[in-house]
Amino acid sequence: MMGIDPGLTRCGLSVVQAGKGRQVIPMAAGVVRTPSDAELSERLLRLSAAVHEWMDDYQPDVVAMERLFERGNVSTVMHTAHAVGVMVLAAAERNIPVYMYTPSEVKKAVSGNGRADKKQMTVMITRILGLGAPPKPADAADALAIAVCHCWRAPMIAIGKNEQHKLGVASQEQPQQRKGA
Repeated sequence: MMGIDPGLTRCGLSVVQAGKGRQVIPMAAGVVRTPSDAELSERLLRLSAAVHEWMDDYQPDVVAMERLFERGNVSTVMHTAHAVGVMVLAAAERNIPVYMYTPSEVKKAVSGNGRADKKQMTVMITRILGLGAPPKPADAADALAIAVCHCWRAPMIAIGKNEQHKLGVASQEQPQQRKGA
């Protein structure tokens, strides 16, 4: 599965494999950088080429990304939104489902604290994945954290979908008439 920390200047990418229980095996992590002085179209094209190359190389069956949220700077949000669009489109072209998580959901899943700082998150990701050194740069560590979050939450998502399916089937059945009604 692929974890993505979307960004226009720096986009973190990771690939992990879910093991038994809560085991997550890191396969790759890195950052795609685009020059801030380049045209938007050129930057998006570079991101697109990089994510397509990662998807071709690693063949992920699912993509997890950080959900876009308003950070106070509209320009930053818009640039990040462009990057998110490129990543979602790349997954859609391959029929790969995309799941999105807020930063606090990722922090809570990985560290147990929805307000954990970057240092706490890096320590936890290093520990969880059994890495010899903290992943660098921070965007790669964030992409790994997003991937771990999804690996750990996916079983609950599947249970929820199964329950929704059961509820949908049950609601389609004809209600029984009560006697005396």
